[in-house]
This record gives sequence, C-alpha cells and structure tokens, in this order.
Amino acid sequence: MEREPMRIREGYLVKKGSMFNTWKPMWVVLLEDGIEFYKRKADNSPKGMIPLKGSSIYSPCQDFGKRMFVFRLTMAKQQDHFFQAAYLEERDAWVRDIKKAIHCIDGGQRFARKSTRKSIRLPETISLSALYLSMKDPEKGIKELKLEKDKRVFNHCFTGTCVIDWLVSSSSIRNRKEGLLLASSLLSEGYLQPAGDTSKAAAEGLSDTPFLDLSDAYYYFPDSGFFCEGYSSDDDVVLKEEFRGTIVKQGCLLKQGHRRKNWKVRKFVLRDDPAYLHYYDPAGGEEPLGAIHLRGCVVTAVEDMPDTKKYDVDNILFEIITANEIHYYLQAASSTERTEWIKAIQSVARTGK
Repeated sequence: MEREPMRIREGYLVKKGSMFNTWKPMWVVLLEDGIEFYKRKADNSPKGMIPLKGSSIYSPCQDFGKRMFVFRLTMAKQQDHFFQAAYLEERDAWVRDIKKAIHCIDGGQRFARKSTRKSIRLPETISLSALYLSMKDPEKGIKELKLEKDKRVFNHCFTGTCVIDWLVSSSSIRNRKEGLLLASSLLSEGYLQPAGDTSKAAAEGLSDTPFLDLSDAYYYFPDSGFFCEGYSSDDDVVLKEEFRGTIVKQGCLLKQGHRRKNWKVRKFVLRDDPAYLHYYDPAGGEEPLGAIHLRGCVVTAVEDMPDTKKYDVDNILFEIITANEIHYYLQAASSTERTEWIKAIQSVARTGK
C-alpha cells in the first residue's frame, strides 16, 4: 500500500491569485512532494496543489512593494506562486522547509526531521515518562511559579534554566549540555510545553535548539493548569469580567474606517476566549465599538497603502484578513510594537475558541 506523504508544515498564509492581483488567506500544507492550499482549515479538499519536483523557491521576493515577507515558488512549468507570511521568522521557517523538501525530492531521499532521541542517544534505561513524574513530584520536583514578562503573567510555569538546574541536581545528566538535549527530548515528546514567544519560537525550529536554557524562556507541564493573563498600567483597563477569556495584549492603535477610509485612534483589547480583538473609544466607555473575529484569520505586515499619506507609516502598518475575507488595516506606534501585535494575534487565531 502506498504511503501517504508526510505533513511537514501547515498554517495560514496569504496567497496571491493566479489570474488577478488579489491576495487571500489560505490554509497551506507543505507535504513531502508538494504544497496543498485550502480556503479554510476545516475543508476536506484543497483548492489547488503545487508539485515541488523541479520547482525553485526565491526569498526575499520584492515584486510587490506594499507586501512584506513574500516568497515565490516557481514550478517546473515556469508558473509562479506567491505567498506572504506574517513576519520574518515565519517566512524563513517556511522557506527553509520547502527548500529541504525540494532538495530531498531531487536527491531521491525522504524528508526527515532530526530525531531528538537519536541525536541525544538516550540510554535505553532512561524513561521519559518516569522522569516526567519525578519532575512533577510536589516535594522534590520542579516548582511551578507565577512569572511575568512583556506585560503578561504566566501561571503554573517555570523557566528553562530551572529545568536544567533540576536535571543536574537530580543526577539525571552529567552537565548542562546533556541536560539541554534531554529537555529537548521531553519537549518533543510532549512532556513539556512552551509558554511565551521565546520558547515557542525555539520549539518551532527558529533557534539552534528546540529547548532553551534561559531564564526568560518559560515552560509548563501539559496537565498543570497553566494559564496566561495580560495586564496594563493604563488607567482605563477594561474589566476582565466583561468577557470569559484572559487579556493577551492591549493598547492603542490607529484603525482605518471601512467606509470613509479615515484613521482614528482606538484602544484594542485582545482576548483568547472568545478569539476576538475588541476596540474601544480611548477616551473611555465600557462597551466596545466593534470587534474583529480572529479564528482562522491571517495577519501580515504591509509597507503602505492608499489614504495613509497624512501619517508616517513606514514599517508600522499591518493587515488582518478574517476567515470571511474582511480586511482591516491597523497602524502601530513602532515596528517592534507591530511585530508584537502580529505574533499575539496569530497565537490567538490559532488557539482561541
């Protein structure tokens, strides 16, 4: 029986239409032999498929001045396909995996990620499940803490440094280098979960190791009751009781109106349940002026757009395209803040209810 091709990577990207200059969100799946794209994640059949054999990938692609983080995939028949990622690291991760898939096809090899257990060469006597139970021991295990970072509070979690310290002190490993490899294996097998952007980026392959021996990289046990909440030093904090979910991020942004195309300052509050980005009058008021449904949305940075000449918008605009293809344009105060908003919205769009 023929083996089904392995799913290497999947997620929402913005794809350019083949006939018109329209960009639409698509659920994109990278397989060993091709790329499938769907209108929605839940769809059973793809809208199209791009074979990778004989294809070439180009990044960065600067054919579209207003769109950032675009890469181009040229098929063997010289047909071009353009995809836009949300931010630099995401684009580079897609490009890296597609390049490797093409290289494997050309060399007649199977795509394979490095096996954590093989690379560590764990002795057969080491049981990850037994080690996990020891780490969770109320008396002698790793202590769960409440940690704060980037205006967010992480409950029931611990740092990567704490994990390595515990492995050393329990004589599970001989040195911190071995501890890093063992912790990576625990992470890959699901005994540890990343919490926060730093540890999540490493787990997704955007760092030298999937696990980080750092004091600002947070992790938690999958059945620990971990939860994250946001807070703000603003005087007009929106009451958390107003909605079920915790506040992931909040702050003021410029929002473009749909009808008059004018820009107004709005206070935005991002919650993880339900997955909505509510916006308010910054002068006050408990009732939101509106909300953007984020489940299944795509968010990307954009360079510039019409009707924005009265503002300095270099590297601070971003676009949210909802699942029903409504476009929202927002402007942050800086490029760093824009990246923070994009990553926060992306996280809620993937995991929010």
